[in-house]
Amino acid sequence: MSNPQQLRYSKEHEWLSAVEDGVATVGITEHAANALGDVVYVQLPEVGSTVTAGESCGELESTKSVSDLYAPVTGEIVEANQDVVDDPSLVNSAPFEGGWLFKVRITGEPDDLLTADEYTAFTAG
Repeated sequence: MSNPQQLRYSKEHEWLSAVEDGVATVGITEHAANALGDVVYVQLPEVGSTVTAGESCGELESTKSVSDLYAPVTGEIVEANQDVVDDPSLVNSAPFEGGWLFKVRITGEPDDLLTADEYTAFTAG
């Protein structure tokens, strides 16, 4: 399992893309997708809502369990990936591409995100 080097990662297993014009893309990692099993339902935060780093902002339901989705940063939701809502299996098949979850306009500096190497070490332990 390879974690893209250009992304940052939370200990709750979300990834965050590089910030462009204040906006970053968020998804869950391949590690989390594999642990969940087949994702069958995705509830995302609504566009215009505010999320707070470390707090639950949605839900992922799989054939195994229901898991909270946590915001890796604080900010305003500017886009939710409707494709994942319509086809939750994208979370499993393409967690770093088409399976992204939402885009957020960051209002605070992310402070406890991990590099790809740090996240790999974290999930190995």
